[in-house]
Amino acid sequence: MVASSDAGFVVQASVDVAMAPDAAYALLAEPGRWWNSAHTYSGDARNMVLAAKAGGCFCETLPDKNGKGAFGSIEHARVIYAAPGQRLRLSGALGPLQSEAVTGVLDFAIAPAPGGSRVTLTYSVGGYMRRGLAPIAPIVDKVLVEQLDGYKRSADSKG
Repeated sequence: MVASSDAGFVVQASVDVAMAPDAAYALLAEPGRWWNSAHTYSGDARNMVLAAKAGGCFCETLPDKNGKGAFGSIEHARVIYAAPGQRLRLSGALGPLQSEAVTGVLDFAIAPAPGGSRVTLTYSVGGYMRRGLAPIAPIVDKVLVEQLDGYKRSADSKG
């Protein structure tokens, strides 16, 4: 956690992976490989996709649970900056923040590091939340660190 108040918060975490920056970037665009299924609406991270280009959707398909062929979907965030091997930035209010009057910017910065790359996640959120943003900030921090740890596990297994 970098900072928090009732008006907003910033969380940040970094991992080092044994991948070149271009490969590290490509893996970011495969959230189904590293996002924790417990933090999805569908219960399965394989339903998540990320189109790593400006305007691209970080979306999730909701499978048909009633047998009527009706599939739903969720837009978690939209790509606002895509620089392969360097940076992927998205705009969106994740999880429970989606129903609040907040804006979030999720930034993945990739830099060369000894043995591969350093990936730094920064999530900046501001706006109005009925109970204030400070109480949820440590929860969001924990969940995003968990996602970044999953990313590292996937990167290390891809090796």
